[in-house]
This record gives sequence, C-alpha cells and structure tokens, in this order.
Amino acid sequence: MEASVAPPALRPGRSLHTSPAPATRRGPKPRPWGLAANRQANAVRCELPQRPERCLLLRASAVAKDDGGDAAGAGRRKRLAVFVSGGGSNFRAIHEAALGGKVHGDVVALVTDKPGEENRILRTVRAVIVSRGFDFGVTLCVAGCGGAEHARSNGIPVVVFPKSKSAPEGISVAELLDSLREHEVDFVLLAGYLKLIPAELVREYPRSILNIHPSLLPAFGGKGYYGLKVHKAVIDSGARYSGPTVHFVDEHYDTGKTLAQRVVPVFADDTPELLAARVLHEEHQVYVEAVAALCEDRIVWREDGVPLIKSRLNPDVYL
Repeated sequence: MEASVAPPALRPGRSLHTSPAPATRRGPKPRPWGLAANRQANAVRCELPQRPERCLLLRASAVAKDDGGDAAGAGRRKRLAVFVSGGGSNFRAIHEAALGGKVHGDVVALVTDKPGEENRILRTVRAVIVSRGFDFGVTLCVAGCGGAEHARSNGIPVVVFPKSKSAPEGISVAELLDSLREHEVDFVLLAGYLKLIPAELVREYPRSILNIHPSLLPAFGGKGYYGLKVHKAVIDSGARYSGPTVHFVDEHYDTGKTLAQRVVPVFADDTPELLAARVLHEEHQVYVEAVAALCEDRIVWREDGVPLIKSRLNPDVYL
C-alpha cells in the first residue's frame, strides 16, 4: 500500500544514489538521529554495515526446493496481473520496467476496486440525461484517474473487483478467478490495493502473490495501516528507521513472508508527507527488483520457509 505523494525537491547537501546490487552495495553511513541543517528530504538508501562475505554466501545445500531457474530469463515472459486502489505509481513503475526490459514479463490485466472517477461522473451525467428523456453518448475528460486510467490508456484490460455501491460493475470472486485464468496470469502483484485478498485467490496462486507495504514489517502493518497513516504512526513511535517491504501474500493483512526490504532514515523533524515521499522512491526500486526476480525464477525457499532472491550475477549469492 502506498501514499500518493510526489517526491519533494532535493535539499542541498545530498543527492540520490542507487547501488548496483544490494548484496555488495557500499555507501555513506546513515546520518545520526537529530536535526541537520543541510540534509535533504528525498529518499536515500540507508546503508547498513556490510556483512562478511561468508554470511552472504548461502550455498545450495542450505536451500530447499531450489528450481535452479536461469537468471537470464531464458523461459517465456511471465504474465502479470496488478491490483490497485489508487494512483498506482508502483503499477506504473512495474509496467514501465516491463516495457523497458528490466522485468521479464508483461502486465496483462489490472484489477481495481475503484474503476475511476471518470466512470462515476459518466454514470451520473448519463442518468441525468436519461431522466430528462434523452439518451446519447457522453464523453468527459477527467484528470487524475489513477491506475485504472493509466491501464486503459496503455491498452491493458481493467477488471473491477469486488462489486460495491461505488462500483456496481464489479465481479464476484469466482468471476475474478475465471478472468485471471482467461488472461493466463502467472503472478499477482498488489500495488496499493486496500482490500483483503480472498482466500480463494491465495489458494489459486500459492507463493505467487506479492504485496508492497510502506513500513519495515512486521512493524506498522495490518488492517488500517495504509498510506499516510503508516508514516504518521512511524514518526509518532519515535522509530529511527522505516522503509518499504515486499512480501508474499497470505490470507491476512501484511503477515506473509518477507522477500525484500529497503531502509529509509526517519529524521527528527519529519512529517508523514516527507517520509512517505522518501519511502515511495524506494518502493519503486525494490518492487521492480523483486518482480524481476520472480519473473526470472530467481526466488528460492529456505528450509524454514523464508524466501530468498538469487543474485543474477552470481547464483551462489542470495540477497
């Protein structure tokens, strides 16, 4: 789940940087807790102390059920369904990464519980026109339609789920599963989808549904923790660090196994909006990396049920 907050401008004294690989990245140490006159408000990757190489090298003997998938993505491109409720910035990041070749897959369907403000307005206008004895086509241009509108503008089918008063065109769980089968979906990606995923969908796609949450789970997760509410809770708690978590989805809110995380410092004078912008910047990077690994069959499961991402460059290294 994500907050629709645009990243603020860079403050003097720092610049954004992206490390080439999480397992070997180097960089400046996190700034200490406290006010700093020249620090920036934008997202930065907080570098943890580098672990010894021995700890990074998890040999195949310690990993169970390793499919040994090739990192080069030699297999067919995976078919992805993305679920959104709002602006869908993570959806757009994944879609653009797929178009740009960073993700060995294609977004073939978008599922949303909010079909778009333009649909609501069209229904209202048409109802008024019909009530006055006329019935003809109505076309309106409405800005800010979010993830659903981005999907439509790129020729991606939009599925409305579930059915509700605000979305009477929504479909049932059985119809949703049929739709995903018709689109031959391999993986489901939640990108700011606020509804609890039906158990039937979790059973249909075991170990094949990912979600991104704007905190370091298991902290600040669960029902009711979404958007700016998460970042406000982080700041109010006095936590010094936050960041996004990519995790597999089970039948509950934010309790699935963690796949990847990024650390973002929390400053003493932070606001929920500033923290949200820095975390969102990291979300776009870590989610694309996780989805790329998923599509390239580079995720393996340890004996204790913990998922690990196999390095694309070195199959003996897990991230």
